Amino acid sequence: MLSPKRTRFRKQHRGRMKGISYRGNQICFGKYALQALEPVWMTSRQIEAGRRAMTKNVRRGGKVWVRVFPDKPVTLRTAETRMGSGKGDPKYWVAVVKPGRILYEIGGVTEHIARRAISIAAAKMPIRTQFVLSG
Repeated sequence: MLSPKRTRFRKQHRGRMKGISYRGNQICFGKYALQALEPVWMTSRQIEAGRRAMTKNVRRGGKVWVRVFPDKPVTLRTAETRMGSGKGDPKYWVAVVKPGRILYEIGGVTEHIARRAISIAAAKMPIRTQFVLSG
């Protein structure tokens, strides 16, 4: 599972997911990509599940790039805890994904294989996505 090696601060504010992605919305490495159409917090487990599905489907032929990284800690309080006494401990990591963000890229395979691999990965995502070709 992906997580940062170290962070400056242990806990973060939640923040707001407004607007669209201005960074990471161009295809840089591969020829085909999976693009997010909705805002979401993507957990490291979801990112890893999509990556595994794509690499298994592409087999040895192509290369897969993961374009999102979970760098935001999500804290949870233990069950049946009384109110007060501060914020909970970090439990898992998420990547803040805005609409237009490229999630995965594939290169070195045919369009048919890329479409199949990306559709399997898209089924594992918690949001609507679209298949994108480099123009």
